Amino acid sequence: MRVLIETLHVAAGLIAAAIVASLAAWSYPRAMDDIWLVAVVAMVAVVAMGVGPLRRAYAIDRARLERGNHG
Repeated sequence: MRVLIETLHVAAGLIAAAIVASLAAWSYPRAMDDIWLVAVVAMVAVVAMGVGPLRRAYAIDRARLERGNHG
């Protein structure tokens, strides 16, 4: 369950970055390439920052399943 929550957090971050970038690119089309470059770098950072919490969540969920405690 924790893995799902962490995955949703990363997905929300990616969606938010895409929305902000698309609105920024729409409002200032002359810098569209630069805006999307920065957005892609931000998305990579969101994924990179989500790896640690996702690994911890996986370890916690796996330990609970191995103990037989599903709650």
